[in-house]
Amino acid sequence: MRVTLHVCTTCTAGRPVAEGGQAPGARLLAALRTAGAPAGVRIEPVECLSACDHGCNIALTGPGRWSYVYRGLDPDTHVADILAGAAAYAASPDGLVPWRERPVIFRKQSLARIPPMES
Repeated sequence: MRVTLHVCTTCTAGRPVAEGGQAPGARLLAALRTAGAPAGVRIEPVECLSACDHGCNIALTGPGRWSYVYRGLDPDTHVADILAGAAAYAASPDGLVPWRERPVIFRKQSLARIPPMES
């Protein structure tokens, strides 16, 4: 089953962006796309995840799965961990990856866990 890794492209990580510069969230999206999505994961931009004080932010969602929002991610250092976490999420049947199997950034930087929608 395909899951989506949403990347907030407007996240500034609490810092001003120089005129003509690229927001850290947009840099994170570019870095993730360059690295390549794991099997079963699609990477999609989103303009805001309403966690502006915590940027860079991502969300993982999928049909019939728990959804997660992660905060405080760095486009220069967290790309491999984000993709590893997304791959584990995609491989789980319900979005619940055992705690010890999650990358450390997913254990420490989870902002929200949202139950699956009823069908």
